[in-house]
Amino acid sequence: MSITVIKPGLLSTVQDLGRTRYGKYGVSMSGAMDHFSHRTANWLVRNDEREATLELTWSGFTAQFEQDQWIAITGGDFSPAIEGVSVPMWRPVFVRRGSILTFHKPITGCRSYLAVSGGIDVPEVMGSRSTYLRAGIGGFQGRVLKSGDVIRVKTEGSNKLLHPNEFDEGSPFYSVKWSVPTTLFPSYHDHPTIRVTCGNQFDDFDMESRKSLYDQTFQVTPQSDRMGYRLSGAPLRLSSVGEYTSEAVSLGTVQVPADGQPIILMADRQTHGGYPKIAQVASIDIPVIAQVPPGSSIRFSEITLKEAETLFIEWGQKIQFLSKMIYMRLKEEFHVTGGSEL
Repeated sequence: MSITVIKPGLLSTVQDLGRTRYGKYGVSMSGAMDHFSHRTANWLVRNDEREATLELTWSGFTAQFEQDQWIAITGGDFSPAIEGVSVPMWRPVFVRRGSILTFHKPITGCRSYLAVSGGIDVPEVMGSRSTYLRAGIGGFQGRVLKSGDVIRVKTEGSNKLLHPNEFDEGSPFYSVKWSVPTTLFPSYHDHPTIRVTCGNQFDDFDMESRKSLYDQTFQVTPQSDRMGYRLSGAPLRLSSVGEYTSEAVSLGTVQVPADGQPIILMADRQTHGGYPKIAQVASIDIPVIAQVPPGSSIRFSEITLKEAETLFIEWGQKIQFLSKMIYMRLKEEFHVTGGSEL
C-alpha cells in the first residue's frame, strides 16, 4: 500500500510524537508541531497515537492513493478536496484507489495532518519516524517530500476499519457523519494570547521589558520555522549585559538574543542554549502556537507554575475523554472489537 506525492507543497514531512532520550546527545526531539492534531488524526483511523502522519505546512500538497484507504485530516484547514469535492476534516474518510487529494487555499492555521489507517511506513531512527531536517535523519530519507516520492503505508493494522457498507458510487469518497466537536479543540486563533510562566532569567530583564512582555503585541516573522518562532516587537533588554552558561532548553522556551527579539523554541529546537530565557510557554498552548502563521500576531499572558500544571492535568483528562469518545464512535460505526485503547 502506498501514496504517491504529485506536488509536495511548501514543506511536507513525515512526523510522529518525536524521539525521546537523545537530548543529552544533542539530538532534537522533533515530531509533530501540533501534537493534538497529530494524535487526533491517528485516533480517527484507529491508529496508535505514536504512528507517523504527514505534516503539511500551508497549502499545495497533492497526492494519489494507490489503494482503497481510510484517512483523516486534522489541524489547519487548507480546503482539501478530491475531484473538486470538499473533503470534511476531523473525521474518518474512505478514499478509493486512484483518488487524488489536493490541498487548496488556506482558511485557518498553517499546519495540516494527514493520517492513513495503518500508519506511514518509514524506518525508525532512534526510536522515531519523525523527520529531523537539520540532521537529515528520520522520516522519508531524512528530507522534505518531493514530487514523485512513493510513501509506503503499513498493511498491518490498516484493516481495523471496514469497507463502508453504504457508498454512493457517484461520490469520490465516503465520510462518516460525525466529527470531533470543536469544543474539544485547543483555542486555535490567528492572533492568540499565549499563557507563559516566568523563565529562569526573567528577573534579569529590566522592569520595562518585563512589563512589555505582557503589554505588547508581537508579530510572528517570516523567518519562523520548525526550529523556532521568531517574534518582532519592542526589544526586551537585560538590566545589565552579561554572559550566560549554556543550559538545557525545552519545547516552548522563550529565549531573547542580543537584538531583544524573542524566539519561541519549537519541535526542531536545539537541546541547549546560552541566551537568557524570559518565559516558558505552557504545554497546553503549544498546539496553538504551532498553528499561528507568519504575519500573524500573538500576546503573552502570565500564569503561575501551579496554574500551568493544573491546566496540563485538565487537558490530559480532556484528551483521554476525546480518545474514548472517538473509539466509541468507531465501535458504533464499524462494530470495532477489542479494548478501548486506540
